[in-house]
Amino acid sequence: MKLVTNAPLIKRNARIGVVAHLSGLAVLIAGMVVTFLMPARSDLSLLALMTGFVLANVGIFFTNRWGRRPRPDEALDAALKGLDDQYLLVHYRLGTAHALIGPSGLVALVPKFQSGQIRYEGNKWRHAGVTWMRRFFAQESLGNPSLEAEAEAAGLSGKLRKILPGEELPPIKSVIVFTAAEAKVEAEGSPTPAMHAEKLKEFVRRMPRAATLRAEQVAKVLDAIGG
Repeated sequence: MKLVTNAPLIKRNARIGVVAHLSGLAVLIAGMVVTFLMPARSDLSLLALMTGFVLANVGIFFTNRWGRRPRPDEALDAALKGLDDQYLLVHYRLGTAHALIGPSGLVALVPKFQSGQIRYEGNKWRHAGVTWMRRFFAQESLGNPSLEAEAEAAGLSGKLRKILPGEELPPIKSVIVFTAAEAKVEAEGSPTPAMHAEKLKEFVRRMPRAATLRAEQVAKVLDAIGG
């Protein structure tokens, strides 16, 4: 499998995550100090607490994607290791965070790092088995992975249309991948295929052959993104 990764972006965003997280904690502590030492200035303490909360959550957002090891790109690399050179995996360069190009077509991969019990039930995603403290301080909410997958596929389509204007493009699929070792995924009936990372490579290998980018189109893409 061929890999193209945006290393400078990863390094920059990892640094943003660390700075935002530490700054948020510092501002939260300052807010608590003001509360105890200057009770009359409740406006300052409230402002500090609100600012610190926002900064801490920005830090969590960036750290989960860029600072946590393995990072989403590393987890996908490991999950797909062993695929042959018919496959090209591109991270953070094609309008979607992770794009797989191969004999089975174009696939936007949507990694999710949440642990615990993840189920698709009654047309809704449900997440359980995680303590409130970990959910509040270390994990974002699960959200709606299906909508994320649609957005990632649209982003990949838009970028390819800019690189290959006027050329016919194959349909773009998407796959939701849960990367946490502790994640238990039950997603039967999901509008977008969803699975644990351990099952991803076998799923990709079993995907039927489909329309994909031609060799000359792949060359244009790699030239455009510096791959």
